[in-house]
Amino acid sequence: MRSNMLKQLNISHSYLRPHLTSTFQAGKAGSMFNFLFNKEQQVQALIFAYLEIFPEIQKNFLKALQACLLSGTMCQDFDFYIKQTHKFESRADDIRDEINDLMYGKALIPDARGDIMEIIASFDMIPQLFEEILYLLQTQRLEVPSFLIQDLKELVRLSLECCDLVVQQAKLFLKKSKGIRSVASIIDKNESHCDHIERRLLTRLFDSDTDPFQKLQVKELITELGKISDRADRLTKMVSIVQMKRRV
Repeated sequence: MRSNMLKQLNISHSYLRPHLTSTFQAGKAGSMFNFLFNKEQQVQALIFAYLEIFPEIQKNFLKALQACLLSGTMCQDFDFYIKQTHKFESRADDIRDEINDLMYGKALIPDARGDIMEIIASFDMIPQLFEEILYLLQTQRLEVPSFLIQDLKELVRLSLECCDLVVQQAKLFLKKSKGIRSVASIIDKNESHCDHIERRLLTRLFDSDTDPFQKLQVKELITELGKISDRADRLTKMVSIVQMKRRV
């Protein structure tokens, strides 16, 4: 019956087949696009959630330093702030794992997936460094000579400012907004200033009559603190490179 109707309408099977196939393929492609778009939205939401936790980690890290190290004395609150830093760092790890799970599920095209995973992995290195510094202070019960405290405060301030800026830059990148280069330029200047402060601290330390063993302990602390701005600087350069790749 259907064949007779087609003959009457002068429509052949060979004509219908490609049109039906193309319609099916278009529907399939549309479904895949919607799937990938939804996955991309989920990834972006998780990254923003990760970036919102990042300042909480910094805040507790700074409180630990301010309460004890930068005040010149060790205090009872120090251990509490270490736990708080670890708590928020663990939350960030959980979100990072969710992001990776979605990425491995092919939420984005391979190049974009690799770029985002690399950026998140580099971000994660900064909270890890915070914890390493705090555990260093906790285990060694390290005391910094008073003549270094002021410069040390400035090193910490600029280092954490670099971290704030790199979070800001990452948000601009995700929103595809302008200003990424200007933020990167500020981070670069801050990182250079941190290097200068670090060298000055080490020079003053080894020119002093501080106990030789204490010198080595304080040197390690200064070097570790100096790594914060270094990691932020490497991260901002990575974000800038990925942003340029988007334009190509």
